[in-house]
Amino acid sequence: MRDEPLTLLDIMENNSPQAEFAFLSACHTAVGDEETPDEVIHLAAGLQFSGFKSVIGTLWGVNDALAKHIVEAFYEKMFGDLENGSVMDCTKAAWALNNAANGALKTKMPLEQRMVFIHIAISFSYTLFGFC
Repeated sequence: MRDEPLTLLDIMENNSPQAEFAFLSACHTAVGDEETPDEVIHLAAGLQFSGFKSVIGTLWGVNDALAKHIVEAFYEKMFGDLENGSVMDCTKAAWALNNAANGALKTKMPLEQRMVFIHIAISFSYTLFGFC
């Protein structure tokens, strides 16, 4: 917002019935506020409650250079096979994140940077084995 901060309440009050997917790569987007520890809501959950079916957030600080590799691998898996005019399938987000994180095993990326991302979604008929 140009004239004032965007609040979680602003997001949750926004009617987003067509919202499918959000990727929040900034630090601490899936963690509550230290000043209100009794509150369990965080930005990623707020987006989901406002209508997004699938949200990826972060649990702690993210090293930009290292996270870039995970994000690029995620988008390649998530959208790599889309043809012109086809529609994104947000049910693939957990699978794409899992593949991206497992692909990072081939690098010297520290464990805490490989597992910083978390996927939050409405219930899909999908079982994920391994990471995430």
